[in-house]
Amino acid sequence: MNVKFELLSEIIRTRRSVFPNQYKPGLIPERLIDQIIENAIWAPTHKKTQPWRFVRIKEEKLVVLSAFLSDYYKNNTPPDQFSELKWRKAGEKPLQSAYILAICIERSPADLIPSWEETSALAMSVQNIWLSCTALGIGSYWSTPVAIKAMGPLLGLRDTEECLGIYYMGWAPDVLPASDRKPAIQISRYW
Repeated sequence: MNVKFELLSEIIRTRRSVFPNQYKPGLIPERLIDQIIENAIWAPTHKKTQPWRFVRIKEEKLVVLSAFLSDYYKNNTPPDQFSELKWRKAGEKPLQSAYILAICIERSPADLIPSWEETSALAMSVQNIWLSCTALGIGSYWSTPVAIKAMGPLLGLRDTEECLGIYYMGWAPDVLPASDRKPAIQISRYW
């Protein structure tokens, strides 16, 4: 079999969501983040609109994001639905991470590209990020808390940009849990 295909298959099949409370200590060098984002921009995109935008969050900005997320949860959750655990976790995740990317999008005019295609292109770029992280031993996780819809001013987004998630990153533990998927024969068929 083709060596490149075997390596790619291994990386794809060992990709996992690794949550911030599982990360090992240690900073992620900026040169690796640069390479990861460089891989992200090679995702397919209709008419080459390249709608993805990434805001890098590290060091002291992790503390700022932590306060924002916990305050947002506290201030926007009805008292009868408030959970002390969820409030605490909202603030802990950024502080447990070595690096975060805010996953953002700048959509093309609706008459050029349908919105769903731009969102799909962004998701494919995040898959490139995820696979790059897996290959480098970086654990990662794409989170979509309700707070992302209010993060524009915090992140300095333009009016044409929107945040679609928070991508937590840190060094993966030595052992990751096994995962399973339905066999290909169950989710494909001949026509």
